[in-house]
Amino acid sequence: ARSFTVWVSRNLPIVFVVFASATLLLYMHTLVPTAPIPAVKKDRSGHHKPVKDDRTNEIIYISCNSSEKSPPEAFASDWRKHSPSFNPVPRDNKSTWSTQPSKRPTTRKFVSQAVDQAIEDLASKMKDKELSWIFSNCLPNTLDTTVFLFKESSNPEELDSFIITGDIEALWLRDSTNQVWPYLPFIKKDDRLRDLIRGLINRQVASVLFDPYANAFELDPTRVGHASDQTAKKPGTHERKYELDSLASVLRLSAGYHTASGDKSVFGKKWEQAIALILDTIIQNQKSGNADRYSFRRGSNDPIETLLHGVGHPSRECGLSRSPFRPSDDAAVLPLPIPANAMTMKALEDLLSNDLIPASQKAKAQKLVADIRNGLTNFGIVTHPYYGRIYAFEVDGYGGQYLGDDANIPSVLSLPYLGYVSPSDPIYQMTRKFLLSLDNPWFFIGSSAEGNGSPHGNGPEWIWPMSIIMRAMTSTDDAEIQFCLQMLKRSSAGSGFMHESFHKDDPSRFTRSWFAWANTLFGELILKIHAERPHLL
Repeated sequence: ARSFTVWVSRNLPIVFVVFASATLLLYMHTLVPTAPIPAVKKDRSGHHKPVKDDRTNEIIYISCNSSEKSPPEAFASDWRKHSPSFNPVPRDNKSTWSTQPSKRPTTRKFVSQAVDQAIEDLASKMKDKELSWIFSNCLPNTLDTTVFLFKESSNPEELDSFIITGDIEALWLRDSTNQVWPYLPFIKKDDRLRDLIRGLINRQVASVLFDPYANAFELDPTRVGHASDQTAKKPGTHERKYELDSLASVLRLSAGYHTASGDKSVFGKKWEQAIALILDTIIQNQKSGNADRYSFRRGSNDPIETLLHGVGHPSRECGLSRSPFRPSDDAAVLPLPIPANAMTMKALEDLLSNDLIPASQKAKAQKLVADIRNGLTNFGIVTHPYYGRIYAFEVDGYGGQYLGDDANIPSVLSLPYLGYVSPSDPIYQMTRKFLLSLDNPWFFIGSSAEGNGSPHGNGPEWIWPMSIIMRAMTSTDDAEIQFCLQMLKRSSAGSGFMHESFHKDDPSRFTRSWFAWANTLFGELILKIHAERPHLL
């Protein structure tokens, strides 16, 4: 023992190194999991198992039906099996719905014989009488209830129409375009309806020239909405939240009107001035936020109601144009929205292809289209760890990306509806799987329905009928479209109308009983199904 003690004392550095190395090895061993990975453990999508990635030692999920990595297809890939709200019941052909009284007002703001005739003809052919009743109430809702001004004139440039959004007596550029969009196919049969839409184009032009950064306007030029907002607001403005899609909606309605009518009489000098101002505004906002150009603050405890430092998060110039606020009127997380930029590009392409852009603005418009296209290609498509290449919702040009969607339009889900991409496009199809899954933070599944919600309004667990409508609009699957129709009927909760949102487990709990955009969009869906898949009605 004495000789051992002497040896240790003489070789103390060596003993210390050996002891320290052994201790370190034992500690590192405790960091490595020794328990076997379970053979099958379903994740929230219901059909994935964990395996260890040999490159990183991390646990990843793969399909239970494949040895290769694959996205967790969640509810979108086989929603018939996984969705508790899917119940393939037969059409409701009960006569009680055919005798339900109309919910249309006895005194209507505007009457279109062409629209009324189309409703009568189609409703009589629909086998699902509840669906027929809701359609008959919804399609004309904008005309019946929201035309607060229609000034007729033999001079196309003097026509004027003021169309409110519903329960808020103000005109939104985005909402008003979408509210009249389903009526465009009828304007060749109805001159007054054509003049109503020409009047709306004139009103939108005047609004843009008044303030290109405002999203909503008052009928009374002396009134000011949200008067306490800290922004350069003038009387006649209801709200001054800058949203790229508001300007894109003005472009889209002009292009859509010309396509439907072939008429250029409304595109006069003021319209050309508005186009020039729209182009300049969008181009200026390809640069990062600048308080001298636009700023907005609102006293609120809710972060979606105001902007960081008055201008929003920074962005890097990449061809895309900024939009501090979303189509929901909520503040953006990242300032470069992919859907609104895609909508802008497509509307400009349509105007250019029909030779409607003024000659002095044509080169500017063509360059803007090319810039946005490059931005969408380089920054709008991102790589998801499960789904691969998909479309982002918002980006910042630095590499930052926000994945998800919002129920309002333009949305990522609505890209085929806007004409930007084909419904069969592989990247869109994979994006769609992501959007209609629980990997999308704003997709909710309840006992009554499933669909996208929005931070706007009541927030989580509240589904927006517009998202279900858009899901059906962009679907190529008969069963999925029927599923959407079933949920939409349920969401009406016996009211005969669509709403802004409803609780996923209880459709009788809904917001906004009078929301004309959602009503008219539902009517547009039924018209589309009748034209393409009449057997579903």
